[in-house]
Amino acid sequence: MYLNNQDFLNWMEKLSKKLTDIGQDLKSLINTKEVFTDDEKILDNQDLAFLLKVSYRTLQR
Repeated sequence: MYLNNQDFLNWMEKLSKKLTDIGQDLKSLINTKEVFTDDEKILDNQDLAFLLKVSYRTLQR
């Protein structure tokens, strides 16, 4: 597949903007003292599959 320069530059601009957005989100999480409140519970894959009554493979998809 061939990309001309303008298509490549547009794609790189979108990628750069998305990475900047992700970086800002990460910075805000780092500066937050508490990410989760006391009443929130984190589930691992096994717990979530059991809760949703699906197999681990279905959960992966």
